[in-house]
Amino acid sequence: MSNVNGWTQAGQTVVYPLAPLPASALQSVRRRRMTAVLLDFVFVSLLSIAPFLMIAFITMGLSPIAFFTVGLASLGVAWLILPPLFPIIAFFYNGLTISGWRMATPGMKAMDLEMRLIDGAPTPFLHAAVHAVLFYLSWTFPPIFLFSLLSADKRCLHDILAGVIVLRRV
Repeated sequence: MSNVNGWTQAGQTVVYPLAPLPASALQSVRRRRMTAVLLDFVFVSLLSIAPFLMIAFITMGLSPIAFFTVGLASLGVAWLILPPLFPIIAFFYNGLTISGWRMATPGMKAMDLEMRLIDGAPTPFLHAAVHAVLFYLSWTFPPIFLFSLLSADKRCLHDILAGVIVLRRV
């Protein structure tokens, strides 16, 4: 059964999830998101490298400079362990920070953004983590980010698929 608001079950009321938002909630969201992504990329990269630097320093007495020197001397072979670690850390980084009480990654927090479900509720861990996976998969075909230019609420395709929206903190 359906009504003008969408599909419902008996006795259940559905509110249209994309009610008009105040203009201030979406003001300069794209630019802020791009900067937040760069900041978060740096944070996740540092978190990915930090365990290896600590292990190298503690077990072998190597300094971080020596770690980078060994990586360069081996033509990067010593760093092959890093790429599998990055997506794992990014998954939990996004999932835990966005589903936390701030509803934003540190990069998003610095840019005054937060992520919510389209009905305005806080984003649970699974939605936030799926959003991160879809975001990183979007990088395989970068023109897909242009979808945001066509969307009235400035949502990217991975936002729509994850059922979230990124807004300015009000």
